[in-house]
Amino acid sequence: MLARAQHRQLPGYSALPLDYVVGAALADQAAAIHAMNLTVQDISEPGGAWVTGNQALLSRLVGNVIGNAVCHNADGGWIKITTQTDGSRASLVVENGGAVLEQRQVDELAQPFRRLGADRTGSDEGSGLGLSIVAAIAEAHGGTLDLQARDGGGLRVRVELPSAAARRSAPEAGVPA
Repeated sequence: MLARAQHRQLPGYSALPLDYVVGAALADQAAAIHAMNLTVQDISEPGGAWVTGNQALLSRLVGNVIGNAVCHNADGGWIKITTQTDGSRASLVVENGGAVLEQRQVDELAQPFRRLGADRTGSDEGSGLGLSIVAAIAEAHGGTLDLQARDGGGLRVRVELPSAAARRSAPEAGVPA
């Protein structure tokens, strides 16, 4: 399905609110969040930021971003999640605390098999594909991924996608609205 997505041949388009997908991803990560004693602040726009796309792929995108924020966090750390719509774009922003990262290293994290060492993240789990999958899914849906090292440590992940209203008013060639 991801290979088809990279060629913008996505089956099963539907409109869905990002805050609903975030809630499901947080529920999937509840045990890990509890085990690490993380504080999660979920700030969603009233009525939700709606996007149109393949629900399985968008769920994977959100799950990977939130899973990354949980896995690469400090015990007792924090996660802040924001969904909102700004004009024709819907966004998901996930920030987390953790080790201080260098932006030049962060710039490579969306490349396949790129990871920061266990000495920097506290984890040697994972294959280094999570954020590259996020980038591919975002691109397949007409969106973008932006990764920023936070000054105080941790990472800021911003995914922008066309809002459901924008997608309905201007469908892309070959992609059903």
